[in-house]
Amino acid sequence: MSEHIRVEVEAGVMTLTLARPDKRNAITDAMYAALADALDQAEADAAVRAVLFRGEGEHFSAGNDLADFARFAVEPQAIAGANVFRFLHALARAQTPLVAAVEGQAVGVGTTLLLHCDLVFVADDARLSTPFVNLALTPEAASSLLLPARIGHPRAFAMFALGEAVDGQTAAQWGLANAALPSGEVEARALEAAHALAERPPGAVQAAKRLMREAETLRMVIDREVEIFVERLGSAEAQAAFRAFFERR
Repeated sequence: MSEHIRVEVEAGVMTLTLARPDKRNAITDAMYAALADALDQAEADAAVRAVLFRGEGEHFSAGNDLADFARFAVEPQAIAGANVFRFLHALARAQTPLVAAVEGQAVGVGTTLLLHCDLVFVADDARLSTPFVNLALTPEAASSLLLPARIGHPRAFAMFALGEAVDGQTAAQWGLANAALPSGEVEARALEAAHALAERPPGAVQAAKRLMREAETLRMVIDREVEIFVERLGSAEAQAAFRAFFERR
């Protein structure tokens, strides 16, 4: 269990807190392992009826920790066993309803994981972005399927290929979130929604979710994305992009 992931269960709701605020909750391999373990625990424990994702501090998540992630650019094939993919598959097969409270930045996987959440609440001034191409990489978490299905091809392509960010109000208007709220109200509203789900008949809630999602299709898309992602990591473009990123830092 990573020290940067807090897992708390109360009244049927498991709260998963990304607790690395000094790094804008950038997610390391150890954090992915802890998140995957927690989602597996939620699926196995009938007492957990909803899962809430939140970030500690001002931001939801800056996405993959690039310092941690850069080692895969040196040895791309090693990423196939990385815990990030355990986490993505856990998201795809989850039957327990997932809720997210998003404030500040949600970058990369910080945005794509929201596509697997059943209820999402964002701050008005939150910033959602998926700038994979900036690092010469490609979408993940089945977002190549889910994002254009949610907001349309042109908008999704602009987010993927141009790295265009979307503010919270726009995210709600486009259907990426249930509501955009003042930042001080987001977590309370998300927790209220999670508790409301926990009070509903769990079998019916999970059956509704299964009917709305094709878990096997999502798994296949994730696997195809991983294959291409690994290819891209080994490319000269990606090597140059990572070097440029760390030189700027």
